Amino acid sequence: MDIIYTPWRMNFVAGKKGKDCIFCNHLKSKDDAKNFVLYRGKTAFIVMNLYPYSNGHLLVVPNRHLNKFDKLTPQELSEMMELAQLSVKILTKTAKPQGFNMGMNIGKAAGAGIAGHLHLHIVPRWVGDASFTTTACNIKFIPETIEGAYKRLKKTLKQEHRLRK
Repeated sequence: MDIIYTPWRMNFVAGKKGKDCIFCNHLKSKDDAKNFVLYRGKTAFIVMNLYPYSNGHLLVVPNRHLNKFDKLTPQELSEMMELAQLSVKILTKTAKPQGFNMGMNIGKAAGAGIAGHLHLHIVPRWVGDASFTTTACNIKFIPETIEGAYKRLKKTLKQEHRLRK
């Protein structure tokens, strides 16, 4: 049996779970690079997933701390969808995926790792990215560091944002 080490996941698996919301902490902090925040909008923001399903896995998060989808305002819903669209656009230009999975896990029973604060997953996909290793060995390969992906996506986002104005 091959062993593939993923020591960065230990912080998540065994780490102390704080009482504070990680997304709210990202909003309070001004260090976007440290927190991998790619974009701040009026009512929502884009952040990289620290424990991604695939390279470039992004989250679109409302600024307001809430866990009820039906409590989002029309403005929050609209901006979240605009940021999801922007996320797909920059991922397409930067990582060239062949498809995407998008969705929300609402509530702990639905698999939400952070159940107290809604967030929309944008997961780039490639044909064959779920190879036999995922099924047979219960492992997944992610070929780029989060820091490297952040730099590439941030550069593309800045270019795209200039074009949108």
